[in-house]
Amino acid sequence: MYSKFTIAQKYLHYLLTSSNGKGHGTHSPFVFDFILNVLNDKTVYPDYKKIENIRNELLKNKNTIEVEDFGAGSGVIKTNTRRIDKIAASSLKSKKYAQLLYRVVKYYHPKQIVEIGTSFGITTSYLATANSNSVVITHEGATSILKIAAETFNKLSLSNIQLKKGNFSETLPATIADLRTIDFAFIDGNHRKKPTWEYFELLLTKSNENSIFVFDDIHWSIEMENVWKEITLHPAVTLSIDLFFIGIVFIKKDFKVTQHFSVQF
Repeated sequence: MYSKFTIAQKYLHYLLTSSNGKGHGTHSPFVFDFILNVLNDKTVYPDYKKIENIRNELLKNKNTIEVEDFGAGSGVIKTNTRRIDKIAASSLKSKKYAQLLYRVVKYYHPKQIVEIGTSFGITTSYLATANSNSVVITHEGATSILKIAAETFNKLSLSNIQLKKGNFSETLPATIADLRTIDFAFIDGNHRKKPTWEYFELLLTKSNENSIFVFDDIHWSIEMENVWKEITLHPAVTLSIDLFFIGIVFIKKDFKVTQHFSVQF
């Protein structure tokens, strides 16, 4: 993981070199439409408040839980006592980006959604709420965290979410094997190059001409930057958008020219 100072330097470079996020000068009609109607959609949807109320509850919860830690590629499970508010503060995707994912799903209407990394279910709830006709299959390793996520879904009366517990290397292949296609995926799991690439390759096996894959923390470390670059260069990826804290790839098979954009958000 990069230091906070290094990430700040990289973020400054991103601001100086990326397009201004208004769509001006963007020659791709698809990207211009994305910037105008998704990235810059300022609508305050009622769903936002419902989900953010639960996030605020978690940020105030000082109770502790025992969290399983599978370790970096290890089969040995360790447990750590952690406070719920501390986990919420460090692991939940920020309101800004969680609501962007909501708008992506609301605009493009993906029906089969896969999430790698449930945490307390805040981002999952945004994905599921944005399209009630979708099915969201979300994966989490820690039993105690998944229990709280399930409580989140119950509070929001969400019935279109399937929970998968266990090591991603075991649960994800099983999930993908049972699916006909994947329209949207959010990858917020093991932030290392090898597993991220493996998730990407697995997801690709069930991609379609409109699939959208979103990768979290693409500038979090040199490993994540390297794997993000390799993903954008994959022949199946015809469009990528770097928003610094997340990266979005589109599997648009009707695009004749591969395009890569860095856009301020």
